Amino acid sequence: MDFGAIIEYLREVTFAGSALWAWLAAVAIAVIAFTVMRATVALIRIRVAKLTTKTKTRWDDVVVSALGRTNAVVILTVALYIGTASLDLSDGVRNVIAVVATVVVLLQAGLWATAAASAIIRMYTAERRDDGATVTTMNAVTFLVQIVVWSVVLLLAIDNMGVDVTALVAGLGVGGIAVALAMQNILGDLFASLTIVLDKPFVYGDFIIVDDLPGSVERVGLKTTRVRALSGEELIYSNGDLLSSRIRNFGRMNERRILFTIGVTYGTPQEKLEKIPSIIREAIESRERTRFDRSHFKEYGDFALIIETVYFMLVPDYNAYMDVQQSVNFAIYSAFQAEGIEFAFPTRTVHLVTQDSAE
Repeated sequence: MDFGAIIEYLREVTFAGSALWAWLAAVAIAVIAFTVMRATVALIRIRVAKLTTKTKTRWDDVVVSALGRTNAVVILTVALYIGTASLDLSDGVRNVIAVVATVVVLLQAGLWATAAASAIIRMYTAERRDDGATVTTMNAVTFLVQIVVWSVVLLLAIDNMGVDVTALVAGLGVGGIAVALAMQNILGDLFASLTIVLDKPFVYGDFIIVDDLPGSVERVGLKTTRVRALSGEELIYSNGDLLSSRIRNFGRMNERRILFTIGVTYGTPQEKLEKIPSIIREAIESRERTRFDRSHFKEYGDFALIIETVYFMLVPDYNAYMDVQQSVNFAIYSAFQAEGIEFAFPTRTVHLVTQDSAE
């Protein structure tokens, strides 16, 4: 095999203005550049990942998250751009290659920026995971950051393609008005979601009742809010409709007011009837996390003497309230048995009157 002849052939034969020898050299340079850049990124990521186990700061986690979004296609494109630098290409072709490489690098920069921003927001949210308001706000901030980053990337990419960005923005402004008119409902829900995030009528984790449907807030999205109902199904509300509804937010409850009634029989002696408010008061005040308000003989019912009682639970938790109410009921039942006081239940007394038949 005559290697000299082959080399001479590669030098003499040209393609797109450059010899085949130059093209092979460009490919070799591109392969070497791709390998070096890919290995460098992997090495930096491994070193930083090891560093995260030795430091208390979490900013190195942000670097790891950002480097994890490095795209192999981007590295390949940059490597090809480096390889073609040695070729004798026309100005037009070189400009196209430069624009493509620039756009790809901008896209990679956008991936790094959004990954870093998401990692920072997750880090901030993880420290306040029990704060529903923070979680809700950070979800919206994540979306807004992504919009800003990709808007900047898009404008820079278009500018590098030679498009007049100023004229484009002006044209988009005019077109945006028409789009806004055509998408009033969607935009209304979008701004409603921002209102929910900023005004915080409810936040992630709050237990709310919309109309007569109760549930826990799971997610506040751009157009809809997702609520998990007590029966397990997911309730989906339009943000605009949700803000126009009357919402009962039990997540903001500091204490719970409880009103209940007890009926005793009409045959209850007065001295025992007068003891009932005291019995109920003692049953409530002997329980923790309660504040007694009142207990009164309220009215004469259809089949019972009605005692109405009001007290407060000093914690909003529903299960805690039910535990206390059950304990109070047991105490009242035991005290009534000791006093010989009978609970009333629906009864009906029928009086039969007989009349003598006329002779």
